[in-house]
Formats: sequence, C-alpha cells, structure tokens
Amino acid sequence: MNDGNIVNDLAVVVELFNIYAILLLFIGGFVLWALNWGIHKAGQKVTEKLPTRRFLILQITTLIGFVLYTVGAIALVVGVLQPPKEFMLAAGGSVAVALGFALKDIAASLVAGLLLLFDRPFRVGDRVSFDSVYGEIVSIGLRTVRLQTLDDNLVTIPNSRFITDVVASGNAGELDMMVVTDFHVGLDADLEEARAIIEEVIFTSRFAYLKKPVSFAIEEIEIGYKLAIRLRAKAYVLDVHYEKAFQSDIVVRVSKRFSEAGVIRPA
Repeated sequence: MNDGNIVNDLAVVVELFNIYAILLLFIGGFVLWALNWGIHKAGQKVTEKLPTRRFLILQITTLIGFVLYTVGAIALVVGVLQPPKEFMLAAGGSVAVALGFALKDIAASLVAGLLLLFDRPFRVGDRVSFDSVYGEIVSIGLRTVRLQTLDDNLVTIPNSRFITDVVASGNAGELDMMVVTDFHVGLDADLEEARAIIEEVIFTSRFAYLKKPVSFAIEEIEIGYKLAIRLRAKAYVLDVHYEKAFQSDIVVRVSKRFSEAGVIRPA
C-alpha cells in the first residue's frame, strides 16, 4: 500500500468520526440503554401482576434487549457514520481479523449467547446447577449469563462455558420444581409410620405442588460408621422461589412429628 492510499484512508476516518458523529453515537447509545432499561422495568411490573407468567415475560424481555442492542448498534453505525461501501468492506475485513485473534474468547461467548437464546438449555428464571454453583438465572446477555445463588451472590459466567460444560436445569422453564429432602431413621424404626408422617407433612405444606406425585427412595446407608435407613422424599414446590422455605417447613414439622411418635433416629 502506498503513502497516498494511507493518507486517503486516514482522511476518510477523520471525516467519519467528527465531533457531530461522535455526539450522535453517544446519544444513540444512551437511548438504546434507556430503552432496554425501560423494557426490563416494564417487564418487572407485568411480572408482579402476572406471577404465573414470570418466566415467559423474563424470556421475552431478554430476547427484546438482545435484538435491540444488536440491531440498534448496526443502525447507529450505518445511519450516523454513513461510511462508503469500500470503506465498510475494508474496515469489516480488518476488524474481523483483529477480533479473530484478540477477542476470540469474547466472540465465542457472543456466538454461544445466540445459541443459548434459541437452543435454550435453560431460561431466565430457571434454577440451575453449573460446576459448583447453584442458583437462579437472572439474565442471559450477549457475552455472559448471570446467576443469583441462594446466598444472594451474583455469579457471572461466560456464555461459552455453557456450550462445552454440563448444566442441569431443575425446572426447565416451569414454575414448579422437584425438591429432594433426606430423612434418616434407625434400623429398628417403623418405616411405614415414618413414611406416612413425611407424606402427611408434605401434603399439608402450603408450599407443596400436589398436581405432581410425591415419591420415595428408601435405602440403607452408613452414617458415622453405623447403619441407618435413609428416606429420600421427592416432592414438588409450587414456585421455585419457595424451594428452601418448602424444604425447611418439611424438615421442621417432620422432626417434630418423629419426636412425638417416638420414631427411632440414628444415634
């Protein structure tokens, strides 16, 4: 490339990125952010009025935000800068090469973000287990997924991790979710009585979702070098937000009933 071409290219860049264009880009970017913020706030208000449609509303607002930023950014660049076709082709090729080397991880996360929105291994509002982290998906962005743990920590994970690693969704877009709770009794305990007590407590819990069945897995295990019987209760909570409240309610009431009925517990 000769010096004349370099000077011409620099002149085009300077002409495109003048003070007026930069100001318009800044204002346009702020408008995009404000629109996205307003959409999410409106979604939250609708969610409060229609709690049973919470997951659907969160998914719609997330998708709208994704499309808004993508289309809006392209429209801003093309509409405000109005670069020549030759410049766009040259700049696009240069940017693609630069991004390929310098931002390959970010690019992978962006592509993964698109796959997550359409393949949907999980959705906004789902309770998921990923690596050693468990919590609720609060947002699926262009580059990262944000997960709120039950200890109220906000965990940010690159989208690309979800394409290569295993992720388990507890409710898969539904409001209800299975909650597994273990109870341990001695080898001499009356298992039928213990099971009946647990079932009664679950059926009378205000957090239980009784349209789905309650099941048990009973197994002999070792606790502190001694044998015991584990009764694993599998029941559904009516809303994932009440997961721990449901489990706590069951454990407290079953423990009290076991004590009153004289059910033998492991020593």
